[in-house]
Amino acid sequence: MAITPTIPFDRDGAHHGFLRLPWSRDDSAWGSVMIPISVIRNGDGPTALFVAGNHGDEYEGLIAVHELAATLDPATIRGRVILLPALNQPAVAAGTRTSPIDGGNLNRSFPGRADGTVTQKIADYVSRELIPLADLVCDLHSGGRTLDFLPFAAVHVLNDKAHQAACEAAMRAFNAPWSAIMLEIDAVGMFDTEVEAQGKVFVTTELGGGGSATAASVAVARKGLRNLLHHMGILPGAPDIGPSRVLDMPDDDCFTFCESAGMMEPLVDLGTTVGKGDAIARIWPLGRPGQAPVAYHARRSGVLVSRHFPGLVKPGDCLGVVAVQGPA
Repeated sequence: MAITPTIPFDRDGAHHGFLRLPWSRDDSAWGSVMIPISVIRNGDGPTALFVAGNHGDEYEGLIAVHELAATLDPATIRGRVILLPALNQPAVAAGTRTSPIDGGNLNRSFPGRADGTVTQKIADYVSRELIPLADLVCDLHSGGRTLDFLPFAAVHVLNDKAHQAACEAAMRAFNAPWSAIMLEIDAVGMFDTEVEAQGKVFVTTELGGGGSATAASVAVARKGLRNLLHHMGILPGAPDIGPSRVLDMPDDDCFTFCESAGMMEPLVDLGTTVGKGDAIARIWPLGRPGQAPVAYHARRSGVLVSRHFPGLVKPGDCLGVVAVQGPA
């Protein structure tokens, strides 16, 4: 059965409800997954689609989108704001990156399948019904339980440079402390890829991590979303713009991956400038006293923008990301 919204998309006012996805299971034969959604509308104008909870253990976006749904007055806007504060509701409820229902990673499931798993059905509905409504899409991420990031907004390198320029303008309007232009290393199935393929202006974020949030990281998300509404003309006035340092992630050399298991000792903190070949972490073998750690090194010079979190690592884990810092 198809996903059914319980609220209108084309009626003025503030409407709060659900996307109801039928899900028959042992404890509820005719049950449903209830995905929260709000639509704030006032007349004709641009549409912004703000998404959080694509992964269920990333909290800055969850908080900021919930707050916007509770506080945005339709009388103050022109156009429409569609808010999905917990898109992967099963993962959000479990506090996990992926869905506990089917193990699906929603951000690797686009464009989805109408006859697929629960996760694939969510992706299909967003691809077919919601993205086409939007002029701008912002998908709020952070590092979840296994990564930590400097707070940045980001866009991707696109073949269509006019499209990329429009995305970059929105990224600058979001005005996170850092702004990144990324060459995505794992773009297949991503929400980002589907939004960009449909020609929409797209901004994403990484705003912290460690499976929690801070007052500072939530403030970045809160300000950024309202700035995007000003940028689109949905809210009157200009965005609140402060300094934002530019980052470029041009290739795979930005990433350092682990090849051994053990306990990670960070050797540099986020925001530190490193040189190519500098050691950024050591991996100590647990239960092997007297054995030396294995050092891992930056593959390019730049700023450490991400690191593994928490302390235990295994082969294949991303230990750190080094980006090239550009002009402010």
